[in-house]
Amino acid sequence: MTLLDPALHRARTQLAGALRARVAGRDAQRKAERIWLSEGPRWFTPDDPIWRVHADAAMFPAGIRALLLQSLHPLAMAGVAAHSGYKGDPWGRLQRTSEFLATTTFGTIEHAEQQIARVRRIHERVRGTAPDGRPYAASDPHLLRWVHVTEADSFLTAFQRYADAPLTPAEADRYVEQAAVVAGRLGVVDPPTTVEQLRATIDGYRPELASTPAAREAARFLLVHPPLPIAARPGYLALAAGAVALLPRWARTPLRLPSLPVTDRLVGRPLGAAATSVVRWAMRHPDDVRNRA
Repeated sequence: MTLLDPALHRARTQLAGALRARVAGRDAQRKAERIWLSEGPRWFTPDDPIWRVHADAAMFPAGIRALLLQSLHPLAMAGVAAHSGYKGDPWGRLQRTSEFLATTTFGTIEHAEQQIARVRRIHERVRGTAPDGRPYAASDPHLLRWVHVTEADSFLTAFQRYADAPLTPAEADRYVEQAAVVAGRLGVVDPPTTVEQLRATIDGYRPELASTPAAREAARFLLVHPPLPIAARPGYLALAAGAVALLPRWARTPLRLPSLPVTDRLVGRPLGAAATSVVRWAMRHPDDVRNRA
């Protein structure tokens, strides 16, 4: 062991702890043990593409990309702005979302069904009127489908770009098919089950998308004014740069984000890859509860 090893171990432990606290909350250990160590049948296994994608650090830039895309639908964004508390409690929202994803991917079917029922109850209460006068409801299958396809596309896109071993085309189709299992139980009607269907579904929503003040404000919140201590901002902003570099060009103009292909290739994606690698290194800490599952 070199003199540097203890310092590296401490740095890794501190980073892993900070990530768990942000993503899972103060009771991260209890949640992890319930998800990973509970006995019972599960929908997916470690060999499944959805397990590989959702367990990887590429989910960090992927989540930012998904939020940016979702904000472009005026009705979906109206519901987020009015009901999610993403500004007042952004980490609470992140923690609830990460617990849902982890439970439905890695947890027992019993616990996954409980999470889905909880989210469906919440969706039933989220309804109102958008600034343009149109009514919205989070339980609307059309809006649920938009949220689902932007997440699935973002998770898959980021994994294919930043993972150590990207999925084969057949595995990518299988990932979309497996993601549809949870989506269908949440209320998404006819979710796509192949990559081709996924991309076609997103293209079908494009006439409904718009540049709204709420969407641009959400982008500024995510990319310019994240609620983080100064010391944590460089790492987060590197992940955010990696997320923006993966956005399709048609999504950038309405969010007032520049389309700079050369900068994306030479700066954004390398930054995203480097930051994701550091997160992956921390997530593979030997004391992680997943190593006991």
